[in-house]
Amino acid sequence: MRRRRVLVQLAGLSLALTSLTACTGDGSSTPPERGDISSPDGAARTLADALASGDFGDVRFTSADPVGVTEEYATVVEGLEGLTPAVTLADVAEPSGDPATATATYDWTWPLGPDGWQYSSQATLTRADDEWLAEWDPATIEPTLGPKVTMDLVGLGATRGDILGAGGLALVTNRPVVRIGIDRSQVGAAGAGASAREVARLVDIDPAAYAKQVTAAGPLAFVEAIVYRQDEVPRGVLSGVRRVKGGAVIAGELPLAPTKGFAAPILGSVGEVTAEMIEENPEVYSLGDIAGLSGLQARYDEQLRGTPGQAVNAVGSDGKTRELFRYDAVDGQPLQLTLDERLQVAAEQALANVGPAAALVAIKPSTGEILAAGNGAGTGGLNIATYGQYAPGSTFKSVSSLALLRAGDTPDTVVPCTSSVVVDGKRFENYDDYPASALGNIPLRTAVANSCNTAFISQRGKLGQQSLVEAAASLGMGVDHDLGFPAYLGNVVPPAGETEKAADLIGQGKILASPMVMATVIASIQSGSLVVPSLV
Repeated sequence: MRRRRVLVQLAGLSLALTSLTACTGDGSSTPPERGDISSPDGAARTLADALASGDFGDVRFTSADPVGVTEEYATVVEGLEGLTPAVTLADVAEPSGDPATATATYDWTWPLGPDGWQYSSQATLTRADDEWLAEWDPATIEPTLGPKVTMDLVGLGATRGDILGAGGLALVTNRPVVRIGIDRSQVGAAGAGASAREVARLVDIDPAAYAKQVTAAGPLAFVEAIVYRQDEVPRGVLSGVRRVKGGAVIAGELPLAPTKGFAAPILGSVGEVTAEMIEENPEVYSLGDIAGLSGLQARYDEQLRGTPGQAVNAVGSDGKTRELFRYDAVDGQPLQLTLDERLQVAAEQALANVGPAAALVAIKPSTGEILAAGNGAGTGGLNIATYGQYAPGSTFKSVSSLALLRAGDTPDTVVPCTSSVVVDGKRFENYDDYPASALGNIPLRTAVANSCNTAFISQRGKLGQQSLVEAAASLGMGVDHDLGFPAYLGNVVPPAGETEKAADLIGQGKILASPMVMATVIASIQSGSLVVPSLV
């Protein structure tokens, strides 16, 4: 058998494996031009280009029509969702006993999986007069394909990793849900809008907006209206939806916390990716993908979501399938948190009836682990527990006390607790209803216990520009750490003047803190050394 090796491009280097049929006048080898079917190499190259592009208009066949082959090829690969293969002519072999035929071998690579779906196929070339023609066979697309067999790409979903709490208990894991919506295959375009409005009223969403969404959907689409936890579906909704033409109730699972509000601003949510997410990361997300949309679910989405797999099936005209290629999904990895479910629930219950914005943070002083980070209803769904930015007020006097101790005061140092004090024309007073019996010259320990503003302000002269900054930093406040979750560690800067210095001492001025960092300050005091809060 006589073989002709084609020119192979590898890492920018041209490797001439054997001499080619076309030569220049000086004896050097050159490949035949594409479209030149006077040689088997040229005909084989022309077919390679067509297999990669799907356009067979330049290919001469022994009996097939190029237009028909183009249509057949498009039908075979339609289920591969627009993927474009790389097709390389690897070899052209001519049997020594039959110089009128040749066999072209093609190497295929489809962009699937980490290394691509790779295989080889062959095509027979026949010489007619001075031209080489290709014999069309669907097996040239994939060597096991027969007539009327198509290829179909199937996504293999990865299981999303759980979010775990203290003791490895699953805080967020797949829990049963009920999807309510309209199945367009069960209701025609004329009645879709009316059905949508009826379902919308049953589940209390905007009827007009949902009707518009359903009407615009395809004739086979399921258009979701709302998702309920399985045990939270309102009475009468399921039976009501089932009576609506096209109304559909679908059981499923979603990654959910124990309750709807459980650490919700921190944990975040999971749902179908948005158009903006697809636009920003087209190689990561595609339409219909499920991903973290906010909070820790979004920040750690890559770890949690895992890697979806894909399979390519050959589908016969009878609907039977067989697998041609597969790479398995890699399930997501769990995210371990320090939250204690029991304490988190207790924190949220304690805040349940508090009207104004409120938060509660519990830290374990020995380790810095955040055991609870609850946000009350008054926060409007914001995470102020770990990321709020507020004047800490009198809680900051713990920092001011450390600064004064470092400056030479002791718990027994006598300080003046007056009803008011004026600093550069600015009057400072104690809190409303401060008891008159607690005024006077008192030990620093009593000033702390009674939270006397004027006593602390009276000691400002003992402190330098950096005193509060350094005391705060040694207790974990005003420092810069990336803790792996939304965390505000406070703002403590040198005062611009005496008035600001006085305000800073009582947690006003430019001092800002989150509930978490003030819990960190107290944890550091209790442990006797710097505590760095941890959640992840």
